[in-house]
Amino acid sequence: MPTANPPTRAPVMDPRPPSTAPETTGASQPTPETKEETPAAKPVLVWKDVGLATPASVLYDESSDTYLVSNINGLPLAADNNGFITQLAPEGKVKALKWIEGGKKRVTLNAPKGLAIVGDTLFVADIDTIRMFDKKTGAPTGEVKVPGATFLNDVAPAGDHILVSDSGIKAGPPGLVPSGTDAIYAIDRSKKVRTIAKSKDLGNPNGLLAMGDKTWVVTFGTGELYAIDDKGQKSEVQKLPKGMLDGIVATPAGDLIVSSWEANGFYRGKPGSDFKAAVLDVGSPSDLGYDTKRGRVLVPLFHASEIRVFDLK
Repeated sequence: MPTANPPTRAPVMDPRPPSTAPETTGASQPTPETKEETPAAKPVLVWKDVGLATPASVLYDESSDTYLVSNINGLPLAADNNGFITQLAPEGKVKALKWIEGGKKRVTLNAPKGLAIVGDTLFVADIDTIRMFDKKTGAPTGEVKVPGATFLNDVAPAGDHILVSDSGIKAGPPGLVPSGTDAIYAIDRSKKVRTIAKSKDLGNPNGLLAMGDKTWVVTFGTGELYAIDDKGQKSEVQKLPKGMLDGIVATPAGDLIVSSWEANGFYRGKPGSDFKAAVLDVGSPSDLGYDTKRGRVLVPLFHASEIRVFDLK
């Protein structure tokens, strides 16, 4: 989730324009440019004009069969305490527009982005803090400040702990600019924060997906997909057809689905092989979710304040 530019607020620049993106290393495997045609894929569900406000992430909660949506409701670094979490029903209804709301019921929620559930806890990335809520009631249960972080973005479950990306972005001028704090952290049950990797070479890490003994990372700055181990070592680095990558989810077949702001859509493929366009007709696709019960990809449209759902079975 990179930037916000809602019509009622001042424009915000992309945090990492091409001229400031770091050069890729020799480990990258560039994908030759090819002309892509928009696949004929239509959403099976759309939530539009229902009150969503700069949605950054969608998470499927299997236990309640509910889609959870984080709404920044403003600018991505504004500590305005007006962010909220929405509950959507897979049948198409809005269960609760502001199920968790900043400034209400002892909740602090400024600019919520990535979401993850471990046990009975919903974890939410919020600028430089991880907020914790009861996944059944939405009541706040704690928080973890991440020292030195400037733009906590995605959250991913990894066993009994969570992983968190810092995309390394701060307020300019002009707009949002690189901060150099690019990092990936692990937070355990005792709320201890451990740095897995911290370097500009991480390329503005955004989406995270823990699989086995490695974590897959997609980057907004360099347009790369790579694996990183528990010691912070990168491997299997490859470029996707287009960059400004945001969300990443996996299908039961082991395919990875990755959203790209530059492509206005998302790609599907396996690491080390070609990634093919699945849908290329959605603007500002942010942090994806995956409905494991129905085989659906859940796509938040950041600027349009919509959620679109695609059946890729």
